[in-house]
Amino acid sequence: MKHKADSYVPAFHFEVTFLSVALGSLEKKLNGDDNIGLAFAEVSGISAELQTEEVGEGGNNSFKYRLPKPAKYNNLVLKRALSTTPSVLIMWANEAIYNFNFYPCTAVVALLNEDHIPVKVWAFNNAYPVKLEVSQLAANKSELVIETLELAYNYSKRIL
Repeated sequence: MKHKADSYVPAFHFEVTFLSVALGSLEKKLNGDDNIGLAFAEVSGISAELQTEEVGEGGNNSFKYRLPKPAKYNNLVLKRALSTTPSVLIMWANEAIYNFNFYPCTAVVALLNEDHIPVKVWAFNNAYPVKLEVSQLAANKSELVIETLELAYNYSKRIL
């Protein structure tokens, strides 16, 4: 079976957006919009796994029923180069991690085509920061410092 070349989506053209990030006194609007869109070098952790529970039947030891349980989701991991410019996203993460004040939002990851139109979209509902990390600082290397933000969330859904 022959496939059109444009039926596959490259992994390098994507966008991450945060919807309704409310930070109280830290609330900001970027680009005249309530949504905060930022450039990331890497996104990982987009997965859902249906777990099962084994239940035995009374009096029958020859097999066990494998019953479905709710889905398990990995944390969403976002990586980008560290910037000297203050970031609303990092203020939001600092507020959660260091001050234990949480403002959950919906994080949206979209794969884009060559016209910058979303072709696959995932929404991560009630996302909040659980880890903020800076890459190793090494005097013998000439590399950018990478900032990693890890988000937990209630559930995700592929919406396109």
